[in-house]
Amino acid sequence: MNVAEVNPGLGGGTAPLAVRMRPRELTDIAGQGHLLKPGSPLSQLASPDSTTGVSVILWGPPGTGKTSIAHVIATQSKRAFVELSAVTAGVKDVREVMEKARTNREMFGTSTLLFLDEIHRFNKAQQDALLPGVENGIVTLIAATTENPSFSVVTPLLSRSLLLRLESLNDDDITKLLMSAIEAPHGLDSRVSVSDEALAAIVRFSAGDARRALTSLEASANVALATKADSVTPEIVSQAVDRALLRYDRQGDEHYDVISAFIKSIRGSDADAAIHYLARMIEAGEDPRFIARRLIISASEDIGLAEPRALEVAVAAADAVAFIGMPEGRIPLAEATIFLASSPKSNAAYNAINSAIEDVRSGRSGAVPKHLRDGSYPGAKSLGHGKGYVYAHDEPHGIARQDYLPEQLSETEYYVPTDRGAEASMGERLARIRRILRGE
Repeated sequence: MNVAEVNPGLGGGTAPLAVRMRPRELTDIAGQGHLLKPGSPLSQLASPDSTTGVSVILWGPPGTGKTSIAHVIATQSKRAFVELSAVTAGVKDVREVMEKARTNREMFGTSTLLFLDEIHRFNKAQQDALLPGVENGIVTLIAATTENPSFSVVTPLLSRSLLLRLESLNDDDITKLLMSAIEAPHGLDSRVSVSDEALAAIVRFSAGDARRALTSLEASANVALATKADSVTPEIVSQAVDRALLRYDRQGDEHYDVISAFIKSIRGSDADAAIHYLARMIEAGEDPRFIARRLIISASEDIGLAEPRALEVAVAAADAVAFIGMPEGRIPLAEATIFLASSPKSNAAYNAINSAIEDVRSGRSGAVPKHLRDGSYPGAKSLGHGKGYVYAHDEPHGIARQDYLPEQLSETEYYVPTDRGAEASMGERLARIRRILRGE
């Protein structure tokens, strides 16, 4: 299609487009085919003849249909529908819902579906208040969360619920939804036109979020109408939608997923991917000090002595960000990110300290050799402390042939250098040192 035809005037007092386009049936829900197949738990819940009362936790990014699924199931199954938001509801509200649901079941035989949005915002006491009603089947709970329930939902509630993961919508899903909204009588009813380029821009801005896509479409159509434009263009979309707000919660999964991808991209030497994830964090308002700390860790863990300057660059970036602040701080962060991603990699130092700590924790430590012990205090020499110690500076090459490790760990090698970057020449030198120390 070149242009989708639509007419002017959206109407002032109607509900938002995202609400008007809410699906009426499970088959209308976009992008979650893996959860909505015939015979699936959600399909069974939605059946008017269903006897199942299993509670469900819907986990997924915003705008993937969690609220719509709850509404459709309640409507199709003919259950009473109660909606609470964990942002505003408390234990008292939960208990009131449970009491009313109990009354409806006992007096009228009516089942109740409780939809609890953002359950991750409920504390333990509030979640515990849900347990009796869920366990006894007083309500069928459908809870929605954008955060990993393993970290935000109490174990007893998790064990009594079916956990279902929703996926972000792909571009085709969003495009079909937008086209439907443009043409549907309860949508824009073909009252404005939207160019292919504008449609693609809205899809791109939505980042897999159906609600954001519909909101962007409605805002763009309103601008077109207000300016009497012939159609919605990419320029109008840019004017209506200031920028694509990233789906990124600094306390949630996306926070951990993006920083994980950032560090793994640096480790994998993909500077372009690392810069992309850095940009996502910056645009989402991530604390630049957090990013700088992770760069320092990456320089130490993944690059190490293959490029000793990496740690210097990362620390300098952290200092620069603290000194100049944002948004200019993005520049030293970018420099450090590119330097680290482009550097040779080695985790030899990381492995060395971990191996040494493992030995210490397992009891493989042993006594400090007597010739290395402190002999400066009164009585130390009578104990043999410091006796036989060879001063390294007096020896050829500045290396003294003597034992430094406890006897139990004699000739243990914790540090195994790679052949990458500066560590290659360091490894050759270390091998020579070890031969001298052992008298080989």
